[in-house]
Amino acid sequence: MKLWVGLGNPGPEHAGNRHNIGFMAVDRIAADHGFGPWRKAFHGLVAEGRLGAGRMLLLKPLTFMNLSGQSVRAAVDYYRLPVEAITVFHDELDLAPGKCRFKRGGGHAGHNGLRSIHAHVGPDYARVRLGIGHPGRKELVVPYVLHDFGKADRDWLDPLLEGVSDGATALAEGDEARFLSMVALRVHPPRPPRAQQETAGAHEPGARQNGRGGNGRPAN
Repeated sequence: MKLWVGLGNPGPEHAGNRHNIGFMAVDRIAADHGFGPWRKAFHGLVAEGRLGAGRMLLLKPLTFMNLSGQSVRAAVDYYRLPVEAITVFHDELDLAPGKCRFKRGGGHAGHNGLRSIHAHVGPDYARVRLGIGHPGRKELVVPYVLHDFGKADRDWLDPLLEGVSDGATALAEGDEARFLSMVALRVHPPRPPRAQQETAGAHEPGARQNGRGGNGRPAN
């Protein structure tokens, strides 16, 4: 079994916060891949399912961000999981909005959820870092992460979450490169070939064809 943890804060007042993108990611995976219903366990909410051939437990700690490690530790102890079986999905200030990176081990970079997990299970778990951008000044960080995503953010947020879900099976199978490629394809889909664009443009209303304008008169 593998344990995937989405970080966030509980309660409807926090549901749309930038800090809750980890919750959003595991919610999307659960919905798209037919996981069982969310239920209370381990000081959080859990959903069970399979990705590929592997059994998976999704966890959303309800301890608030700063105490996330308590929930993770409870699940780890119950299932006797090694730290290598844990992957944490979290918001990342140091990545531009829509960027996604995979990392195993290392420091917590001041992220309070990761800091708590470090304290309870050590640093050797994997992380999926979901970029939300930085407000520019340190004193603005707390209100920024505790503020809801704006309407304009949906242009990159929805494709990012779709990509995370698309690549979930690859990630579960240990193919991190394929996972990141699938995310990138959603966030930055390839443009059609130029010839295809020109062909499509030629059939748009008002397009000039055979030397005439869209009104049938000779083009100037």
